[in-house]
Amino acid sequence: MLAYRLLQPQTQPEFQEVPEPHAGPGQVVVRVAGSGLCHTDFTVISRDRQYWNNDPPPFTLGHEIAGWVEEVGAGVMRFKRGDAVAVNPSWASCGRCHMCRSGEENHCLYQKAIRAPGVGFDGGHAPYVLVPEARFLVPIGDLDPVNAAPLTDAGITTYSAIKPAISSIWPGSTAVVIGVGGLGLYAVQFLRLLTGARVIAVDRTQSRLKLAREYGADDVISTGPKAAAEIRELTGGVGAAFVIDCVGTNETLATAIAALSWRGRLTMVGAGGGPLPFDFFKVPPGAQLVTSLNGGSVALMEVVGMAALGRLKILVDRYPLDAAKRGYDDFEHGRLVGRAVLTPEAVKGAESATTATA
Repeated sequence: MLAYRLLQPQTQPEFQEVPEPHAGPGQVVVRVAGSGLCHTDFTVISRDRQYWNNDPPPFTLGHEIAGWVEEVGAGVMRFKRGDAVAVNPSWASCGRCHMCRSGEENHCLYQKAIRAPGVGFDGGHAPYVLVPEARFLVPIGDLDPVNAAPLTDAGITTYSAIKPAISSIWPGSTAVVIGVGGLGLYAVQFLRLLTGARVIAVDRTQSRLKLAREYGADDVISTGPKAAAEIRELTGGVGAAFVIDCVGTNETLATAIAALSWRGRLTMVGAGGGPLPFDFFKVPPGAQLVTSLNGGSVALMEVVGMAALGRLKILVDRYPLDAAKRGYDDFEHGRLVGRAVLTPEAVKGAESATTATA
């Protein structure tokens, strides 16, 4: 089968013919319907050989995966061929510690490094993917698996960042989403669904601010040196009880901390590389500064449930597998509308398309 793979560290991925996988004991082969593109993929490509230790390339990219069960290994009881599933990417989790048993595999206490499909393991940018354990599968019922693919990272990353903060987001307070791209549009929706806060979206692109309005933002503000002051003006000087930064650069983090209220919570999910000084006089009193990475199986089940009930708008830019390079180029140069997803079952050479569901 044809797969889009990172063959060597710090080189551009290439298409390569590889054998189709087969399920061993406890394993499951998934026929891929959709495999999402993510900013993390660019980070994966940039890592040097030392970073990978015992898990160096080559491997197939793609960690946002959904599709249908194709083959089950001995001992797999809960799934059968044809079941529609989404794949939890927390493959480095032990499955036995408190966090794993609580459905928060992304916070596994014994993970030694970030490893996932497409990050040390063969991922979903291929017609089939071998899932090492059936516990990483979440049934999705009648939900279109192409639309379900981004939920396995973009969806649960923002959901898992917001849900622990709900107790500090009181009715009438303000929540701010910085960066309303593939992650931020989900964040806007989850804040709208889960809280009684005013939701403010911040972005540098007017088309994205327009989308944020359509997806539930109450107010929108353009990125810039005056953004924090505009947030404070909208909140009567109080600031935001919650800020989720989906970018994570120097500029966005400066806006986030300047807009945060006393006892506010700032959660960073964007890996833009910006630092945030933890200074007694620069961080609002009582504030919480948190990072959040992906999500676990319980979060994925909850997000899939919302999508299946039509409570989430899912915006996807579909690309056939053989257009992977074009998809990444569109991603890198800001030409995407929604979340880019490769569709291995699409007709070879087919045109890309943007689809939205509610």
